[in-house]
Amino acid sequence: MPTSRRDFLKAGALAAAGLPIIPALRVPAAPPPAQTHPAGLKVPPSVAGLKVPPSVAGGGLFFDDADIPRMRRAIEHPHVASYWKSITGADLSADAEFIRSGAKLNNHSKDMLRVRQILERTSFVYALTGDAAQRDVARRAVDKMLEYPKWDYFLEGGKDVIGFQRAPEATIAMSCARQWLRGALSDETAREIETQIGEKGAPACFRTLYGMKYPDRVQGWGFDPEDDYPFHVDLRRWPLILNSTNLKAIPIAGLGIAGCLLRGKHPQAERWIAMAEQSARAFALMYGPDGAYDEGVGYWGYTSTHITLLVEVLRRTLGRDIAGIINYPGTVRYGLRMWMPGAGRPNDCVNFSDAWAMGDMSIAAWTAGRFRDGVAQYVATHAGELSSPWSVIWLDPALREEKPGADLFDVRFSNDWVVARSGWDESDGVVALRSGGPSNHEHADRNSVIFKVHGERIYHDPYHAAYPNTDPLWVLRLTKSHSSVLIGGQGHQYHDGHEGTNASFAEAHVVEYRADDRSMVVTSDATAAYALVNPDVTLVRRTLVFLKPDVLAVLDRVRLARNPLPVQVRFQIDNSDGRGSVAAAQSGFTVSRPNAAAYAAVLGGGEVRVRCANLEIPADKGVFPYAEAESAPALDHLILTVCDACGTCGAGGATGGAAGTAKGRSLRTTREGNVWRIAGGGGVPAVAIDTTTDTPAVTIG
Repeated sequence: MPTSRRDFLKAGALAAAGLPIIPALRVPAAPPPAQTHPAGLKVPPSVAGLKVPPSVAGGGLFFDDADIPRMRRAIEHPHVASYWKSITGADLSADAEFIRSGAKLNNHSKDMLRVRQILERTSFVYALTGDAAQRDVARRAVDKMLEYPKWDYFLEGGKDVIGFQRAPEATIAMSCARQWLRGALSDETAREIETQIGEKGAPACFRTLYGMKYPDRVQGWGFDPEDDYPFHVDLRRWPLILNSTNLKAIPIAGLGIAGCLLRGKHPQAERWIAMAEQSARAFALMYGPDGAYDEGVGYWGYTSTHITLLVEVLRRTLGRDIAGIINYPGTVRYGLRMWMPGAGRPNDCVNFSDAWAMGDMSIAAWTAGRFRDGVAQYVATHAGELSSPWSVIWLDPALREEKPGADLFDVRFSNDWVVARSGWDESDGVVALRSGGPSNHEHADRNSVIFKVHGERIYHDPYHAAYPNTDPLWVLRLTKSHSSVLIGGQGHQYHDGHEGTNASFAEAHVVEYRADDRSMVVTSDATAAYALVNPDVTLVRRTLVFLKPDVLAVLDRVRLARNPLPVQVRFQIDNSDGRGSVAAAQSGFTVSRPNAAAYAAVLGGGEVRVRCANLEIPADKGVFPYAEAESAPALDHLILTVCDACGTCGAGGATGGAAGTAKGRSLRTTREGNVWRIAGGGGVPAVAIDTTTDTPAVTIG
């Protein structure tokens, strides 16, 4: 088969042909009340028992002519308008020039990615507008995609292409373009698209999923030596590692879409559909019963959207409904609770793992429409972004949104992540604790804490940790770069990155949790994670006492068996915009951000000293300040840090003394034997923390 397909694109464009119309979908009533998980965790309603619209076979893969009026209303929605403006206002001349002379056929990670993005964008705009300029660039992009001799840069056995992202993404984009450009492609080109999906796309996706299903049969995964991707890692265990990551969801979507597109035209199509559905059902176990997703919210939207592409294409083309494999209303509420807006960052999130923003919330738009879920509609139109074709395809602006209530303020997820808040406004306080087990894209962050209030991060989890372990920003993945505990300067167990950003062996678990409208108390045990590094460690526990909205007490207890060591408690400061600082103060430290400030008083069971410094990272990569409270060498350590934040005092306006004083309020922290007391002021209730047992007894008010 020739490597160039330009001849296929020389045929003149035909008039745009309409897509078949499907009946309007019936929609159910609101979901039932929340259920209680057997472990005592309150979880949102599951799709089990919810009425869903009837399955509809036939028509376009994802939309038909009947959907276009609604989609045109969706692009006028304020939450979508900026995305639509960005894709309709893209520089088509630059796109065409890049396709013509800039895209290298052996660069898949960046060049093929950009070509695919151009194709997706222009073919989608053409489908809604009929714009000839968009059509012409889309056809150029189709042409270039057909020129690529391979659609991914990974091989099995040194010869057969496997598809983690580029091949499935190309398959999805080309399948959609095959329909979105209907009437704008010659018959020869349309057939060639289907031929290459059947040769370059679907087999690579199938080979990937087959290898994850039968890792003992894999003949060795590796990088394609003809591709110029520079960052190679050890792929020998990737069939096992990737089986529980987002890189399984992408080929699932690609393979299922290819199978549905080529059903009746390719002898393997039914086999591809079966593998995609079976793999999706297996992967769905990555979501907890409440919809929690371990890779973090940054990968949650991307992953969930791809699983939903399979759900939708099966429903629309085969009349098969598998939406029950995931608790969709629950997982959208997971995304909501990980949202952390404020200070000009409406897309900010609880950035555990490799998350740094909420990202595209198309999955919330789909859930809102599928289940008539008002909370999901609120999430879709307020949290994160609507920044993909799927957001336009799925958003129904006519649906009523429902602002989430106080019942969703506080949560201990099924994966033992804890998030508590005082409300949904930018000024409200949010506290997040990273307990739980390992996952792909994780950091060495067990028991780390994030604290945001008055629109600012007081305790920070730095953004943009590096993926390659040779990059200086790899250090942002380590315990010392989190608001967490070091023992003798060491964090808990993590890997060296030679296999990528896969999971460690570090475990933590919540041993106590309670929350109400005034406060949240949680204790998490990370002993096992630290003992993997130092077997002398017998106890590592952190207790948070969150007095809503802007007071947070952190009690750390560390015990060693034989060898006394110092313990360091670090709190990272948000300087991602160059406007954050921290300074040591009397018996504590002060944090300054443009819209908030805080004083943290530090007390210890023994001698404790406070210092402030920056992470040891080259200055051209950024400045990352932190405060550190160090307890002198001992076998048993108790360190209490009480942070009082204010938003009206201005930068540097929080002052510190032995009592811990902030503008307009005075909190005094004292110790009487095993009981630590925080004397309230300015409406803050009094707190007593009894450390007689390893899980402190906390009394509030």
